[in-house]
Amino acid sequence: MTVEIEIIAAGRLPRLEDRPLEKRIGLIILATDHTTEVDFQRMVAGDRLGVYVSRIHYANPVTPENLLRMQPSLTEGAALILPEEALDAIVYSCTSASVVIGDRNIEAAIHAAKPGVPVVTPTAAAVTGLKALGARRISVLTPYTIETSRPMADYFSDLGFEIDRFTCLGLTDDREMARIAPDEILAFARQALAPQSDALFISCTAVRAAEVAARIEAIGKPVVTSNLATAWACLRLCGDDRARPELGQLMTKPYREG
Repeated sequence: MTVEIEIIAAGRLPRLEDRPLEKRIGLIILATDHTTEVDFQRMVAGDRLGVYVSRIHYANPVTPENLLRMQPSLTEGAALILPEEALDAIVYSCTSASVVIGDRNIEAAIHAAKPGVPVVTPTAAAVTGLKALGARRISVLTPYTIETSRPMADYFSDLGFEIDRFTCLGLTDDREMARIAPDEILAFARQALAPQSDALFISCTAVRAAEVAARIEAIGKPVVTSNLATAWACLRLCGDDRARPELGQLMTKPYREG
């Protein structure tokens, strides 16, 4: 026999806060991404700052042509993050695609869904971070092929950086890039850094370089990685100015755009 349970309506509606969390960051990441979400939960998310993720279609291999094919998905990806609600920053988390699509084109596509929100790309954040560290001469390490690395070399060179050494690992699958062991990242980073460089940039949001950035800096030079740079930019845009040297020298610096 079914017993009818009395359900009582409360005498009033609950008081609602403006936001569940004070600040909120949107992430647009590749469907195949293993790393960005984990890095942002570790470095960015907290009691006052939420990270909200949208995944967009991506098909390997990592080539300029395949990277460019993501551009039409950016607006829809942004629209799916807390629809009709404001964000404090939104990240498109693909470094090589940011080069081939272009920072401004990415910003325009995201603004079509989220007008006015600060847009962060790994490339623009890396440039800002390298400048914050006073780096003019740089070495670069990527997991890509030479074909996919070439536009990135041109990107940094066109922005006035002198590239002393550019090393690529020759991988074509971003899922394999995510599986590079941290100790291997450390070993390749040591080989990739030219002695005369002011800093090392490690590209690719799939590579787990942010978690070993401070260890790499034991070689005596600052290190900027894709996810470290975007995490730093987002924290500073949300008013978090804490120095966190355990994450790397970049996390001790203020953020100045331009």
